[in-house]
Amino acid sequence: MLADAPLGRSHRAAVGKDKLKAAIEGTREVLGIPADYKIGIVPASDTGAVEMAMWSLLGARGVEMLAWESFGSGWVTDVVKQLKLDAVVKTADYGQIVDFATVDFNKDVVFTWNGTTSGVRVANGDAIPADREGLTICDATSAAFAMDLPWDKLDVTTFSWQKVMGGEAAHGMIILSPRAVERLESYTPAWPMPKIFRMTKGGKLIEGIFKGETINTPSMLAVEDYLVALDWARKIGGLDGLIKRSTTNAKVLWDFCDRHDWIANLAEDDATRSNTSVCLKFTDDRIKDGAAFAKAVAKKLETYNAAYDVGAYRDAPAGLRVWCGATVEASDVEALTLWLKWAFEACLEEQA
Repeated sequence: MLADAPLGRSHRAAVGKDKLKAAIEGTREVLGIPADYKIGIVPASDTGAVEMAMWSLLGARGVEMLAWESFGSGWVTDVVKQLKLDAVVKTADYGQIVDFATVDFNKDVVFTWNGTTSGVRVANGDAIPADREGLTICDATSAAFAMDLPWDKLDVTTFSWQKVMGGEAAHGMIILSPRAVERLESYTPAWPMPKIFRMTKGGKLIEGIFKGETINTPSMLAVEDYLVALDWARKIGGLDGLIKRSTTNAKVLWDFCDRHDWIANLAEDDATRSNTSVCLKFTDDRIKDGAAFAKAVAKKLETYNAAYDVGAYRDAPAGLRVWCGATVEASDVEALTLWLKWAFEACLEEQA
């Protein structure tokens, strides 16, 4: 399937540029991104894309940082301690979400759409006003291709290929609204700008970035893999098909939690529970050490090749995190629930 990848060729050659442009326009088509939004392929995965946005755009007006899990907290650290901006920081505990009704969108607002490590997502964009004065900068890396993102409410959106589309990492995507482009062309940050973050030259947008002229060398094999994934997405019904698959997968776990009183979704409000990074917590009062128990369950699942890397993120509460993105089959999630019940019971006996 990857036979058409131009391996050994420069990404600056015509064939390389054509592939990168196809990745950009395929992204626009599948996600339904407006024609006047700019889409660029940038270095360092989603992290690079978020950092590029924050370093390039923040500082022109007040900033509010929203965090309800580890990655959002990381963006807070970068803005407050590295850029040293006097930002308003609003946080919520794992399993909860910041109340968007309290957010001042006349300031620039930075947030994750889906808390990858908490399993909590923004339910919708209704609280974001259309006539806001500030920019919204949204890390959507575990939301893009699995959730309905309201593009008119998002000025900068970032993600990476390896999440919902299941591709390799390395490069990220940055999507800019006309308002974000206007800010880039009218504002110069007070701090030095690393080369890989620069999106303007002489006060004008570097258009090449958004036509496939990447800032540093991409893997053409990874690009081809992404193109194949976009073709697959089209065949299963586009964005609607991707969302349906993710939600079907997640519902298997949601229903499993409803049937068993010893496990629950970490997300406290059903409206905000993630359909990609489903985070689970053990609630049985017979468990003596929650962290040790959760690690034991995850290890047992891996030992028997039932599931890999399902332990909760290191900064998150003890529990499990199961990926339910569109590339996963619901039948496999169903099979996992049987293994999960067995592992829970086995670990409960072993701790006695």
